[in-house]
Amino acid sequence: MRTYLHAEWTKVRTLAGTGRLLLTIVVLTVAASAAASALVSCTAEGCGHDPGRIGLFGVQVGQALVAVLAVSAVTGEYGTGMIRLTLAAMPRRTGVLAAKAAVLTGLTLAAGGVAVPVSLLVSRRVLLGNGFPPDPLDPTGGPLLRAAVGSVLYLALVALLSLGVATAVRDSATAVGVVLGLLYLFPALILVVSDEDWQRFLWKVSPANAGLAVQATTRLADLPLTPWAGLGVLAAWTAAALLGGGLLLRIRDA
Repeated sequence: MRTYLHAEWTKVRTLAGTGRLLLTIVVLTVAASAAASALVSCTAEGCGHDPGRIGLFGVQVGQALVAVLAVSAVTGEYGTGMIRLTLAAMPRRTGVLAAKAAVLTGLTLAAGGVAVPVSLLVSRRVLLGNGFPPDPLDPTGGPLLRAAVGSVLYLALVALLSLGVATAVRDSATAVGVVLGLLYLFPALILVVSDEDWQRFLWKVSPANAGLAVQATTRLADLPLTPWAGLGVLAAWTAAALLGGGLLLRIRDA
């Protein structure tokens, strides 16, 4: 397995734009979180905003670039024909996919591990200036710490979901379209549905809505799913995508 990991790390490391894309993920996540924080404020009468969701809003923006990074790690090889050399040198196809997943997870965790804490630190300063009380903004507090850790895991799961989809469809535009549709159009569909029961059901099965529940730090009883259960929904989508992509990788020609 070490050979597989070394090969996949070398390919991703030498892929054009990988470093810039990782840096952009961090910068865009932090910038979007800071911008969202600047748009809200609390009054003396009270504050109805969730500081966890606001301070980590940038994750919803950065996830698109995470998807692009994951898709390019797969479809780039199909576009150049390098996949044939990869599978000839490393015939165990599930090992290839597992190595890609491990390398991609490491890169995403590294980017998220920087972007999320910095987003919270920057947003905390902005929110305190906008009248938010300091206690809910304590980064070492239970709810906000869970939101931070969960957000990093959320980005890693989005990367693996994208990897599975890209392995299945092999085309960059199609894979990115499918993943972004799940992450952005699925939540929009919920807003179109008028029936409350259907809205609640679609929320529960939406990878983005359910997964981002891990960011909630207030009014947890109002959520259709608990934060960790919501992240589990995204994990189920990810597992299904990787399983489907892995099966197709095994049975199809390169």
